[in-house]
Amino acid sequence: MESVDLSESSRLKMLHGEHIILRLTYISRYNNNNLSGEVTRILEEAQQNNERNGITGALVFNHNYFLQSIEGARPVINGLLRKLVQDERHHSLQVIECREVEQRHWSKWSMKYLIPSEENKGLALKFSTGSEFNPYLMSTNQITMLIDRLSELQEQQAKSDVQTIQKKKPWYDFS
Repeated sequence: MESVDLSESSRLKMLHGEHIILRLTYISRYNNNNLSGEVTRILEEAQQNNERNGITGALVFNHNYFLQSIEGARPVINGLLRKLVQDERHHSLQVIECREVEQRHWSKWSMKYLIPSEENKGLALKFSTGSEFNPYLMSTNQITMLIDRLSELQEQQAKSDVQTIQKKKPWYDFS
């Protein structure tokens, strides 16, 4: 049997769990009193930081609530959770699920901004117990199904947009 010689940095990474992928799903309320908490800026910062740190995920925001599922190396996700708890741009953070996973579910993107719209309001309410979207009233499975469905709808829309663009050829195209 061959022995594997791990470098010291590889050994330290394994000791700290950097080879283990965690998925963290949480909900929180948007802090309306935070003047510096513009959602677009929050999203841009998250996308840049997540890409740099190897974090993938999905974000749902509806002007009152954040619903987010993120994935990455265990120590990175743990560090991010510490920052999220202290972030004053939102409050009432509740961890819905945190578990090790074999592979990323959100590997296609670093972060998406999925806003429940009038078109998919019925879909959001399908997974909620009240007449308004409130992730605090949803189970872990309902939250996961909602994020999955919104992601599928967004990907279908993106494919449709690409097909529409491809069909629109200039009048001088002879191909």
